[in-house]
Amino acid sequence: MIELKNLTKKYGELVAVNNVNLTIPAGKIFGFLGPNGAGKTTTIKMMTGLMKATSGSISIGGYDIEKEHLKAKKCFGYVPDKAFLYEKLTASEYLSFILHVFHCTTATIQQEIDEYLKIFGLLQWKDSLIESFSHGMRQRLLFASALIHQPKVLIVDEPLAGLDPLGIRLIREILAEFASRGNTVFMSTHSLTEAEKICNLMGIITRGTIIAFGTVDEIKQKTSQPNSALEEIFLQLTSEEI
Repeated sequence: MIELKNLTKKYGELVAVNNVNLTIPAGKIFGFLGPNGAGKTTTIKMMTGLMKATSGSISIGGYDIEKEHLKAKKCFGYVPDKAFLYEKLTASEYLSFILHVFHCTTATIQQEIDEYLKIFGLLQWKDSLIESFSHGMRQRLLFASALIHQPKVLIVDEPLAGLDPLGIRLIREILAEFASRGNTVFMSTHSLTEAEKICNLMGIITRGTIIAFGTVDEIKQKTSQPNSALEEIFLQLTSEEI
């Protein structure tokens, strides 16, 4: 469902992403882990077409993000680390705008909008301006907008930032249900505890290079302390690389 081949991004002499190869099959929640500046957000920006790769290729849903960018972008939803929302629109108007962008207009469009607002606990604020929303409400609206066109892939950068415990549990359940239907989640996060709860496949990147890939148990077996918590494993692997 997602395939990165020899993906590289350079800024002059700086190699931000170094020959990354990843294959994430359908039905998986992939956790993309790494310290600050490791190359996570740069990788995601290349995957979403917001940044051009120096070399290598990206395939999402069988479509090359550069050669077939419109088809590729229809396959995924994206939740960025820093949200931009049209604050003078209501929640309902914003989701309507998103559906029109993806040409998903039907006779039941308002019913679909209400359904997603209900899923994310926002239905009672459907006619409220986004400028009045809290950070957590904005984050949930972003998830609704990323999923409402029913993509096969969801790409999220720090999805749980700023959410309260109820919001975190809601997103966790929605991601699990999304993947259970044969879809794929590519999730970058600093929350190792949540990653261990949510993800069934992980990759650790540091200095632009993938240093570990597999299930949590497979990654743990590559260290000298396989019975340790993921946080300890992560610190051991990234410290050794540095």
